[in-house]
Amino acid sequence: MDLRSLADQTPGRPAVFLDRDGTISEEIGYIHDPAQYRLLPGAAAAITRLTKRKIPVSLVTNQSGPARGFYGEETVLAVLDEMHRQLAEEGAYLDAVYYCPHLPEGIVPAYAVDCECRKPRPGMLLRAAAEHNLDLVRSFMVGDKVSDVEVARRAGCRSILVLTGYGRSLWADRSLWGELVPDLVAADLTEAVDWILTRLAAEAG
Repeated sequence: MDLRSLADQTPGRPAVFLDRDGTISEEIGYIHDPAQYRLLPGAAAAITRLTKRKIPVSLVTNQSGPARGFYGEETVLAVLDEMHRQLAEEGAYLDAVYYCPHLPEGIVPAYAVDCECRKPRPGMLLRAAAEHNLDLVRSFMVGDKVSDVEVARRAGCRSILVLTGYGRSLWADRSLWGELVPDLVAADLTEAVDWILTRLAAEAG
């Protein structure tokens, strides 16, 4: 049985999916040293507001550095370890982390894969829904790129574009968006979480 079939059978809980670079952390390009990693101000506190309300929070991030030959997958994992460390310092945590190291045009054969997990394809979200009993229709995807809004549409989630990272410049160029329209354009993750919590409270009656 494929992941979409599993996800479709799951009544599940609403969840929040977060992009990494430009959404919860600074966008500085391909991070090859964990010492470069910096959480954005307020990101850890915003995540904690969700987890304190028992709302699952998963990271879903494209990390094509290995496919491009910039560094190995161990570097991706080391940076993720640093992310967890910085979140923990502020009392925050993520329920799950999913990353895609693939790129069809990559130069490293092991990663030059036309996969289902690279956003805007919904594989990471479908896997999270299947593994953690999540209801995608009641869930939210937050990110700073067109692909984050598109993956939300494909998975059936609500989409929030944050104006941190690449968000502001991409949103200013409407030619990039076609018929895509985020459910919300938010200044940052804090504002996105404000809206998510308000929506979920209203839906809970």
